[in-house]
Amino acid sequence: MDIEHRIVSSGSPLEPQIGFSRAVRTGNFVAVAGTAPIADDGSTAAPGDVYAQTVRCLDIAERALREAGASLQDVVRTRVMLTDVTRWKESARAHGERFASIRPVTTFVEVSRFIDPAWLVEVEIDAVVRAG
Repeated sequence: MDIEHRIVSSGSPLEPQIGFSRAVRTGNFVAVAGTAPIADDGSTAAPGDVYAQTVRCLDIAERALREAGASLQDVVRTRVMLTDVTRWKESARAHGERFASIRPVTTFVEVSRFIDPAWLVEVEIDAVVRAG
């Protein structure tokens, strides 16, 4: 029996250079890579606003989940990385708006910085697609 392996692209020209994908689905498991608050035009979305940047990260990650055949209901783990963990409540508000009824395991951590210093948050998501 072959296990389905599907790659979801973000469209970033850096994907082949770095060797990464926005998301990967293997069987019923979906992993969404660290997702930054990148606006449609490639700039940083909502500079200085942790809440709005988290919303943007979740929008991008949710789209990747859908492309992989999953949904927010399938999410079992999130990781929220912040450059200033004292602002966790701003990010948690956005997270709670999506996941209050789903309640995946979640970790908030502080990191020293991201590739773009204007990014205040990145989000990773793991999901298990339910049968049926």
